[in-house]
Amino acid sequence: MFSPETVAACLVESHELLSATAKLNTHLVVLAERFARERLTAAARARGALVSDVPEVLFVCVHNAGRSQMAAALLDHHAQGAVHVRSAGSTPADEINPAVREVMAELGLDLAREFPKPLTTDVVEAADVVITMGCGDACPVFPGKRYLDWELPDPAGKDVDDIRPIRDDIDRRVRELLDELVPARTM
Repeated sequence: MFSPETVAACLVESHELLSATAKLNTHLVVLAERFARERLTAAARARGALVSDVPEVLFVCVHNAGRSQMAAALLDHHAQGAVHVRSAGSTPADEINPAVREVMAELGLDLAREFPKPLTTDVVEAADVVITMGCGDACPVFPGKRYLDWELPDPAGKDVDDIRPIRDDIDRRVRELLDELVPARTM
């Protein structure tokens, strides 16, 4: 779908974005490749070169280390492939909040493969629904997208007891969203 030059440029840019916004020195090359693949897939979808019959949802928060990661994992889990999910941050953190990892593990959801990703135009363009969580002004707005803003407390600096209610609120909202996006799904 893309020329080798476009793929190489996206890979270099993805590497630069990750190394500039987070201290992801461990496995940076592998993470940059995964991030570039995600961005190229999103760009292909936004341009109509890749057609999907499932809705695309993007969760955006400031650090992509808490709320958006929880929402993405929960929607991906509940949707069972009926929705494609991405997450990003306007100012990504160095790593996912360890307490967030812990409360998600309590539900059997492992965030070990996930990492904070910077918000890029291509993932916004590919989304059908963009849900912001405390960073609405940082997200570019494109016609034809559905934008929602979920006002949720930031789990940064909170312990697991304080994060569980945030997780549970996100889980409730995600299930409601899923019922709207895929009303005929079976549980």
